[in-house]
Amino acid sequence: MAAKKPLIFVTISIIIFFCGIFVGMNDFLTENYSSLIKKSTIDSLDQTQVPVIDESSLNNLINFKNETEVLEKRYEIINYIWKSNELPNDYPTSIESNFVDIRYSELENLKTIEKINIEMKNNVNSIVYLFLPEESNGKLFIYHQGHAGDFIHGKETIQKLLISGFSVAAFSMPLEGMNSQPIIELDNIGQVKFFKHNQLVLLEEENFSTLSYFFSPINSTLNYLSDNYVFSDYYMVGISGGGWTSTVYPALDTRISKSFAIAGSTPLSLRIVIDDVGDYEQFHPGLFSITNYFQIYIMNSYGEGREFVQIFNKYDTCCFFNNSFITYGEKIQNFVNELNYGKFTVVVDDTHTGHKISDYIIELIIEKSS
Repeated sequence: MAAKKPLIFVTISIIIFFCGIFVGMNDFLTENYSSLIKKSTIDSLDQTQVPVIDESSLNNLINFKNETEVLEKRYEIINYIWKSNELPNDYPTSIESNFVDIRYSELENLKTIEKINIEMKNNVNSIVYLFLPEESNGKLFIYHQGHAGDFIHGKETIQKLLISGFSVAAFSMPLEGMNSQPIIELDNIGQVKFFKHNQLVLLEEENFSTLSYFFSPINSTLNYLSDNYVFSDYYMVGISGGGWTSTVYPALDTRISKSFAIAGSTPLSLRIVIDDVGDYEQFHPGLFSITNYFQIYIMNSYGEGREFVQIFNKYDTCCFFNNSFITYGEKIQNFVNELNYGKFTVVVDDTHTGHKISDYIIELIIEKSS
């Protein structure tokens, strides 16, 4: 009996070893099979399920006849969000110079970090890092992370911008990353912890829009930067929910001359799969009762020296991977051209399978902004 024990032990060890290999291979194959299925589905969409909108309906939705109407719509949205006819002149709540975060200590061409804090209603806040390079080209990029959370997920993009000489102001979405997730006392409900954007509907008031949580931190930071630094240009880039923010906010603030939105939005009428529905802000009832994405794309693009670049990952593993831009892209481009100022560009990135800013796109962004 004693002689059998080593044999049993070896047998069990071999079984465990091969089970480990099987599990590992299964995970690998599942991940790659899912990507393959996604890619095949998207290729099928290319041919059979491209959402469309007829030209007459598109013209009615754009509903701009001239520059004056574009500007009036911009002011209308600003008034809806901030209950004012112009952008607020607020400053950040606090700024900490020479801030140290060891997660970024090895970044090349990094001189220093400023930690910026913006406190807002209901104890919602926004933590922003201002990355200042040793050797600067005098331009600043706003980098905006999406629902993945902390802008640490954009570290590679931030590094490439720094190496190219750009200063970078990095943002996370409300309730994400280092930002607060407050517990708020609500009438008839009690204390509620806020950690999802869909909950923000509970905080909407006649004289307060929760969209300000998404946009006020950017505005306040730009106010501070404009008064304390001399940057020749402000640009903006964002991924996913940050791509949405990089779509809407520059439509309201012309200080941002170029914006690049990766996997950020498609018009609501052209979303044909559940993954494209998005969070509350993507279809905010108040905002989209007075405007639509077609108009927002035009407002973002319009202005002397301005450009909005809408970027789709052809094989995106999250969202916005259909070819809906075929329906409206040329029309938006032509309308902006008729205004004589500004540019609208669509880029489809087929260099990877994923929900990210690829090396190809960051190189394109840097080239367009240098």
